[in-house]
Amino acid sequence: MSAVVDVRDAERQYRTPGGIVHAVNGIDLHVEAGECIAVMGPSGSGKSTLLALLGALEPASAGSVKVLGVEVGALSAEERTDFRRHHIGFVFQDLGLLPYLTAAENVAFGIGVANSSDPLDPRAVLATLGLEAQADRLADQLSGGEQERVAIARSLAHRPQLVLGDEPTGSLDAASSEVAIDFLLTALRELGATAVVVTHDPGVVERFDRTVVLRDGRVAAEPLAPGPQGAPC
Repeated sequence: MSAVVDVRDAERQYRTPGGIVHAVNGIDLHVEAGECIAVMGPSGSGKSTLLALLGALEPASAGSVKVLGVEVGALSAEERTDFRRHHIGFVFQDLGLLPYLTAAENVAFGIGVANSSDPLDPRAVLATLGLEAQADRLADQLSGGEQERVAIARSLAHRPQLVLGDEPTGSLDAASSEVAIDFLLTALRELGATAVVVTHDPGVVERFDRTVVLRDGRVAAEPLAPGPQGAPC
């Protein structure tokens, strides 16, 4: 397998009234194609900033961040936008669904933003996630768990090679969280996509291949043993 993510000694600094903040401070991370990685760590450890670097939302202040072999920090702002639209799917705790659109229309909207030349059929993706009957319901008429699955469908429908999640199940109860993660991992396996997901839920972590722990902007631990599922996602 080839590396989808290759981060070496990456830093991300922010200038604040109180001085320079090192949100990411020398991170190394290597993720192979098809792996599903869980990222854990206390508040302020750099988890969301790491996702921003991998998602080409921000450039690194120093070091190297390669995604799909591309040094994303060397891209212009316009090139980064184009890169993430085509190659990356996002699932966040704040799902960002458009309430005046149906579930199927929300997924189709995501495909349009990505300008994908070979997208999945929105209704087929929703059916895979157990939402065939909800395809024509408005987003704000769906339950929290159903909305989460619509957001997952939207993140996958343009066939991204890398999916990034920032506490995607943080607002769900334990049962709904387990269902949503099960659907996400199943869909990732079918697409052959790679995932890096920030979570605080040990139950979610157990489903992933590997866990990376961040502390003070650095990788504090990186267990190599796969999760109980025993196979890449």
